[in-house]
Amino acid sequence: MSDDFEHYDLIILGAGSGNSIVSPALDDWKIAMVEEWVFGGTCLNRGCIPTKMFVHAADIVQTVQHAAHLGVDAHVDGVRWLDIRDRVFGRIDPIAAGGEKYRTHECPNITVHAGRGRFVGERRMEVTTPTGVRRIEANQIVIAAGARPMIPDIPGLAEVGYLTSDDIMRVDEVPEHLIVLGGGFIACELAHVFGSYGARVTIVQRGQHLLRAEDHDISEAITAAFAKRFDLRLGTAVDRVERHGDKVHLTLRDGSVLEGTHILVATGRVPNSDSIDATAGGLALHPDGRIVVDETGATSVPGVWALGDISSPYQLKHVANHEAKTVAHNIVGPDVLRTNDYRAVPHAVFTNPQIASVGLTEHEARIAGIDVMVAVQRYSDVAYGWALEDTTSFCKLLADRATRRLIGAHIIGPHASSLIQQLIQGMRYDATIDEMARGQYYIHPALGEVVENALLNFDGV
Repeated sequence: MSDDFEHYDLIILGAGSGNSIVSPALDDWKIAMVEEWVFGGTCLNRGCIPTKMFVHAADIVQTVQHAAHLGVDAHVDGVRWLDIRDRVFGRIDPIAAGGEKYRTHECPNITVHAGRGRFVGERRMEVTTPTGVRRIEANQIVIAAGARPMIPDIPGLAEVGYLTSDDIMRVDEVPEHLIVLGGGFIACELAHVFGSYGARVTIVQRGQHLLRAEDHDISEAITAAFAKRFDLRLGTAVDRVERHGDKVHLTLRDGSVLEGTHILVATGRVPNSDSIDATAGGLALHPDGRIVVDETGATSVPGVWALGDISSPYQLKHVANHEAKTVAHNIVGPDVLRTNDYRAVPHAVFTNPQIASVGLTEHEARIAGIDVMVAVQRYSDVAYGWALEDTTSFCKLLADRATRRLIGAHIIGPHASSLIQQLIQGMRYDATIDEMARGQYYIHPALGEVVENALLNFDGV
């Protein structure tokens, strides 16, 4: 350690999930918290929470627009975009500001450095702030600096301009014609939002299906559903982008040309390891740029830990929170280190129809050589599904025939993200499909019977 660097017991790089590292056990530690952008990270400010607030309003639009077949004559008079936007960020922005104010003014052992931190050696950093460069070092460092949108190298794209999930939710008006590049969860959620709010939406996707990482039956179902709502350009890519007046022109690889008003780039996310100069800090990286960590969250440099999107194979807030708890325990030097538990990690896509999954897809299970049993239950064959007049939603379950354990669950339809929770618990606590099906009550006639009947559809249950 050197007199040229201000010394701390702990540096926390990133005030999203990294903010939760601070606990009463660290009250006598001298801590530096470095945040380049805004407190709360991606989830609070430009990810999970604002998007779901927008999705809720979009779902209401869809419910009204499809109410006639239930005998309810209703219509949407209009969508007040600015009212929706300002309601969302009128609630979120004060939370972020309040978090920074609390750490800055009410935590005497914490110094907040508002600026970009980058490594200049092992456990040494430079932070570029509006007032200059600060040089800091610490016995331990926790890296929770997240990820950012990946921008494809398409000729003309940078010159024409584009939106990402970082900024599209704060635009001043709903795009007239939004061209979405990508077919993953961000693309599908924001297509649903802006399509419901009145935008014409075109989705350009390299593959033949949307949400290709999902089980193939789910991917096919969401692609079919979106084909009824949006203009899908599948199995192609963008060769170049040009601006003609107030319109953008995209030349696709299949020779066709798209004309729209705005482009949303939703082609994935990349970890911020390069922006913090992780290699200068001696940190080993995966080929995709993620920082290498072991099961305790420790990196290749003693005393340096990492969590969340910058290191985790899961770009999920609930996983980052789990990893933060592990690291928070381990940095205080207990006799027994905790390890991250990645059994039964679920995810959901809050589009319409909603999607939730946990465990293996059918393809993954068969590739792994598992003797797979498959059970499918359609919403339309249970009582509440009748009430919804739902003809497309379903629950698909996968089990290992030898062990009779659930190895995968995939739901597409209303309340999928809630319905899957009992299956997550069953997998996590090693229940058999027989115990999950018959060892508890399922409320009749609730939508949970979709899950119950799916389990009962397995051979021998």
